[in-house]
Amino acid sequence: MQFKYPELLWALFLLLIPLFIHLFQLRKFKKTPFTNVKLLQKVVAESRRSNSLKKWLLLFTRMLLLTALIIAFAQPFFANKSALQEKETVIYLDNSFSMQAKTENTTLLDDAVQNLIKELPKNQTFSLFTNTKVFNEVTLKDVQNDLLTLDYTEKQLKLNEIYLKANALYTSEENTFKNTVVISDFQQRMASKTIDSISTVKKHLVLLDSQNSENVSLDSVFINNSGSDNIELTALLSSSFTIESIPVSLFNAEKLIAKTAASFNKNKKAKVNFTLPKNEVIKGKIEILDGGLTYDNQLYFNIDAKDKIKVRAIGTANSTYLKRIFTQDEFQFSANTLTNLNYSTLNDQNLIVLNELETIPTALSTNLKSFTDNGGSLVIVPAVKIDLDSYNQLLSNYFSTTYTQGFNKEQQITDISFSHPLFRDVFEKKVVNFQYPKVLHYFKAKTNARNMLSFQNKSQFLFGSDQVFIFTASISSKNSNFKNSPLIVPTFYNMGMNSLKLPELYTLLGSMAKIEIPIKLAKDHILKVVRGDYEFIPQQRSFSNKTSLTFYEHPTSDGVYSVKDDKTVLKNLSFNYPRAESRLNYMNMESLSAYNSEKTIASLFQNLQKDATVNELWKWFVILAVLFMVTEVLIQKFIK
Repeated sequence: MQFKYPELLWALFLLLIPLFIHLFQLRKFKKTPFTNVKLLQKVVAESRRSNSLKKWLLLFTRMLLLTALIIAFAQPFFANKSALQEKETVIYLDNSFSMQAKTENTTLLDDAVQNLIKELPKNQTFSLFTNTKVFNEVTLKDVQNDLLTLDYTEKQLKLNEIYLKANALYTSEENTFKNTVVISDFQQRMASKTIDSISTVKKHLVLLDSQNSENVSLDSVFINNSGSDNIELTALLSSSFTIESIPVSLFNAEKLIAKTAASFNKNKKAKVNFTLPKNEVIKGKIEILDGGLTYDNQLYFNIDAKDKIKVRAIGTANSTYLKRIFTQDEFQFSANTLTNLNYSTLNDQNLIVLNELETIPTALSTNLKSFTDNGGSLVIVPAVKIDLDSYNQLLSNYFSTTYTQGFNKEQQITDISFSHPLFRDVFEKKVVNFQYPKVLHYFKAKTNARNMLSFQNKSQFLFGSDQVFIFTASISSKNSNFKNSPLIVPTFYNMGMNSLKLPELYTLLGSMAKIEIPIKLAKDHILKVVRGDYEFIPQQRSFSNKTSLTFYEHPTSDGVYSVKDDKTVLKNLSFNYPRAESRLNYMNMESLSAYNSEKTIASLFQNLQKDATVNELWKWFVILAVLFMVTEVLIQKFIK
């Protein structure tokens, strides 16, 4: 038993007062002669015994009465240790897309919000955060409307991130009792290798269990084949349960243009194909209907008129191989010699290839430096015999590069940097046994750039970044068989494609995306991205021949968006949510047995309320005091 005002217990020493009064009678007895006391001796003795019993009963009753009153004023109670501490509660509410799973009449998220509103004490201060929002030190009244309008998101915090974020919301008070509440369906993607180990915070896990774990997802779409008149569009689907088929619809904007059925194999995968006219602009949407998650029932894409990438080769060497790589359907290729080169047109290009020049004039070096500073891409292929000084004048502008000396020694090109962006998605696996191309003469280079292709002696053959690419050897037929190697096409083709980052069919939200539009903006003009009433200005950078747009935090919802210069639509862009939530893979909760697990939000707050309950006893001691008072009256009345 504990006391709210234990200092009042010092008043128990007052019990000594009635004790002293009863034990030490101050009244003196006076002897009075009486003629015949023999008859009264027996009566006097009995009267004295009765009077002594009454006094002792009154003594105990009054002492108990005073004791009960003193203890009542000290306010005794029973409580857990945690109930006496100030409470801090931080709640994490999962609002990822997997929380769209259905319960009886609603979704997991809506059900969780309704239960929180019902169970949270109205005047209690708490902190609450989701995957996208934070509400610090608020009451239910402050956040009720925000909770009711909470949006789903593709973002998902891991468990260690949840605990770190929760710990940041607590105050620095050491004597407070801290509760972290995690409300989620606990998908596997929440798992983390490291878990917060702060023992002063009590963690409560509320597992929200869906009654329906069946879901069909539209996973991806891509162009499978492109003919002279038509393109074949392929969409991939997956299911979490056994299903024979499901209808799939294809829309152009709001117009239904095709419909088919997706048949699932034994691996619960399906593929559907659509044939579309090649030169038609399409604001596409593929759609299905199923009873599981809704966010993955549509997938947006767009097919726009493709901008041709401008490539120019400079030099007298044979450029036929470049013309075969940079075809007319995707590129606008041209070739010039130094004598007929118009320097003023260089900034209009996206990619310039220095095709085995023996010397690089100073004026050309200056213009090429300006060209790359304005976002242009450059490929440098040296001749067998070159003017080292003129080359190094240009090369010194990029990665502090210089050619040191030439070597007339055959070298095979054996090492490929598979992780370099230039060769991303080129190889299905690392190639270790193929016919290596070779060179007869090469230059030793000193550079800070990353290697892409290397010789067997670890010297560089091709190095650079996604904007400047430098060879160390001539690839003419007299010096190398590189033109006959399977590497030649993906190498130069990707150089060309990287020089102008055209939009893909669609981009995943939440990932860094960069596209380039071949337009030179007028002064003070900016590009806007619009979809209906929603409009935002992306991060952008204007160059002399293009404008670069970067997307990360915006947009926040999927759909087809238009890039506008004032009122002119320049390009359509499609964004889709990642499909990680569609897998419906859940954590093994037994692995989290160290934490308090609850099946419902109601049971969680009931247990929290029990932990905070204080059983006050002062009323019982007041009742005892009244009973002792009544007992005293009865003793005075009935005991003579």
